[in-house]
Amino acid sequence: MLAVSGCDAGGPWVEVEGQRFSVEIADDDATRAQGLMFRDEMADDHGMLFIFPDQRPRSFWMKNTRIALDIIYIDRDFEVVSISADTPPCRSRNRRCPSYPSEGPAQYVLEINGGLAAKYGIEPGDRIEVGNIAALENDS
Repeated sequence: MLAVSGCDAGGPWVEVEGQRFSVEIADDDATRAQGLMFRDEMADDHGMLFIFPDQRPRSFWMKNTRIALDIIYIDRDFEVVSISADTPPCRSRNRRCPSYPSEGPAQYVLEINGGLAAKYGIEPGDRIEVGNIAALENDS
């Protein structure tokens, strides 16, 4: 069941636990690779939604990321699989940055500012609603 709503006239958004985040979409190799690298800040009501063509175990890292993030892994049914909470930036130039794997297969990943998942009570099993995301609306 695809939880897509077109009723919001603004840009793309994700809502979970009553909290709505305006999101940038990363739905191709280039935007997924860039992610939120080199950003010094992000508004608390913003995030990035990574869209993958398939569902499988995912792993993210924080290379060149300057802000702590909550990495929320989401399955094809828009249910939270797992969360890497308050994931620290990786500033190392001499060693490989650690990976933060999902605890199950995921097709989507939502990145928001670190600590917000705990603040809003976002947990595995929560349902995600999305809107105004052309890449998903074309698939429904």
